[in-house]
Amino acid sequence: MKVIHLISGGDTGGAKTHVHTLLQGLNQHIQADMVCFTDGLFVQEARALGIRVDVIAGGNPLAALKPLREQIAQEGYDIIHCHGARGNLMGALLMRSTGLPVVTTVHSDPKIDYMGRPLSALTFGTLNKWALRRIPYHIGVSGPMVELLIKRGYDPQQIFDIRNGLDFSNPTSPLTRREYLDSLRLDWPDDAVIAGIAARLNPVKDIGTLLRGFAAARREQPRLRLIIAGDGEEGPALKKLAQELGVEDAVCFAGWVSDTASFYHAIDINTLTSLSEGFPYSLPEGARFALPTVATEVGGVPSLIRHDVTGLLFQPRDHKTLSRYLSALAADPALRRRLGDKLLEEGRAEYSIENTVQTQLDIYASILRREARKSRKRDGVVVCGAYGRGNAGDEAILKAVVAELRAIDPDMPLWVLTRKPKLTRLRHHVGASYTFNPLTFLQRIRKSVLYLNGGGSLIQDVTSHRSLWFYLFTLSAARRRGCRVMMYGCGIGPIIHAGNRRRAGRIIDRSVDVITLRDSSSREELRALGVTHPQVILAADPAVTLPAALPAEADALLEQHGLHPRDGETYLGVTVRPWPGFEEKIPSFAAAVDHAYEAYGLIPVFIPIEGRPDDAAAQKVAALLKKAPAHLLPACPTTELAIALYARMDVALSMRLHALIFAAAGGVPLVGVVYDPKVSSFLDDAGQDLYTQLDQLTPELLCSLVDAAAARRHDRTALDEKTARLIRLERANQEAAAKLLADPTQAGGRS
Repeated sequence: MKVIHLISGGDTGGAKTHVHTLLQGLNQHIQADMVCFTDGLFVQEARALGIRVDVIAGGNPLAALKPLREQIAQEGYDIIHCHGARGNLMGALLMRSTGLPVVTTVHSDPKIDYMGRPLSALTFGTLNKWALRRIPYHIGVSGPMVELLIKRGYDPQQIFDIRNGLDFSNPTSPLTRREYLDSLRLDWPDDAVIAGIAARLNPVKDIGTLLRGFAAARREQPRLRLIIAGDGEEGPALKKLAQELGVEDAVCFAGWVSDTASFYHAIDINTLTSLSEGFPYSLPEGARFALPTVATEVGGVPSLIRHDVTGLLFQPRDHKTLSRYLSALAADPALRRRLGDKLLEEGRAEYSIENTVQTQLDIYASILRREARKSRKRDGVVVCGAYGRGNAGDEAILKAVVAELRAIDPDMPLWVLTRKPKLTRLRHHVGASYTFNPLTFLQRIRKSVLYLNGGGSLIQDVTSHRSLWFYLFTLSAARRRGCRVMMYGCGIGPIIHAGNRRRAGRIIDRSVDVITLRDSSSREELRALGVTHPQVILAADPAVTLPAALPAEADALLEQHGLHPRDGETYLGVTVRPWPGFEEKIPSFAAAVDHAYEAYGLIPVFIPIEGRPDDAAAQKVAALLKKAPAHLLPACPTTELAIALYARMDVALSMRLHALIFAAAGGVPLVGVVYDPKVSSFLDDAGQDLYTQLDQLTPELLCSLVDAAAARRHDRTALDEKTARLIRLERANQEAAAKLLADPTQAGGRS
């Protein structure tokens, strides 16, 4: 493979480090050449690393098109890879004439790249925006940068994520701390606690907030010092601000620092105060030296700095919170060690240069595969379900379905029908349109290979006749337009009305190739409906396979709400929901929660699956508690965090199906309160016997079930066996979809 990289050649900071490090690594596997449009230090350093660099200098970008086209034709490149505004413009102009795929790495927010330079923003910024829209493939240097591009309307399925990598193998410093301080003529005491930042001195980096936070912290911690490594247009104003704040003797403006290893070795706290970032190299560079880090919660920063896990986060321009964190770190060496060691551990695992190079190679391979499949008349999958309604269970189903389809074919186009298309694109990185837009659905289904009616209990008329009719319409329409049709990890029923039962049985029997079920009672319901032609497979809910976030993230969330998991606290996870008959059973729930606290020390943690209704139900139970303290959590921002939170519980008590699924998948002993047959069917299939019907609930019965669940906390073998069985069952969903995508005759005998 041969790739040509286009970049201006005047880049500094993170973009320079990324490009140099990346190309040096890529050239160990492929031919990766670079063309710059400015000669200088950037080019010299690249050549010193063994990178082939050609320079096409000149102020007129159009004059570079002809020599570029000639070089591309002569060398036989496969991909054009752009970086920055000048590179993007050239790549966009070369697309048609070369016929090559073009990809760009977006290192920072294009809207504020020229902050403080209105003329440049009007000219270069406008051209860059045009070029970015023309280029089909984009790479974000962090997850949040990918999300930013999706929010700006770029195709989520044409955006890739890459992490800035560094060499974490035994970093060394040319100078000792004292030697480095001496080189800066700093007569600071040996016990000084030195904070530092390496950044350009321009408005985006907001060094003024750092100075204000530092000045306030130093009043409480006189040992604090600050080194600012970097230069830029704001230098004079920042020095004046340091004088006004009375900290000029405790602040060193070190200017541009080339010996970054000695800089990071000399400081005790790494800081970042940017208003916007892609993913700054200063974070993994500080991680190499196990430095505790305080940073603004912007861009890709939270992907490495997780609050109170690998560092401390604050909002941009919030110098008061920054001051509090600097003061806490200066006063507590143990806190500095804990955060720094965890950051080093995660940096080594996730941000090595080897990982970055392999990711980039995988991106190139994916782009070439996607280019090759453009000639297909039909491609991809349309997924429909109860998505975009704020229910964590349904979003977990979609996340699992998308992950399993991506595992079958990572380049396959996926399109989801959802109530909130923008949110679904952002969360799941798929194409999306409004659920009840039949025109868009019919257009998509004509171009797709498979229609997937995905997860949950969609085929039922308890909540709505119209939703049942809609889902049946989609099954029939997909079949008539030549799609293979699958119902994926679903529950069937209850369908109460006779007319609906006849209609559902007829359409499912005629239209569907394969049905995978999440519970055995649904199989009986299909038989009762007269469904005989589709292949029916007992599986499990797709959500059981989803990975959890790190336990430390769940602990951090609990700590934010007044709990202390690191002190060995034990918890009862409680999820209730409004349902006919729930109101009269609230005292039973409260009695069981109090009993769990008094008998076993299980602190109740109310965890919502669907925000507002679950919150309201939880508040009613909490209001009746007489002994136990109540901790009501907000809805989790991610499915992974919700799963980790349930796994952190010692016992789970839930009405919600997906709270029970998350607990079962995490090997947590659970008690179910059944309001719908789908809940008891799941519990039976999962080998979980501690449940009761909502209408039969009494305080005594629920307390006895809690007793039985608490007794199972130490029987990990039995719990793990049940979890493993669920996961084995769930694999049938993906296996059936893979067969349909590969060969329609494998399923149901239909073509």
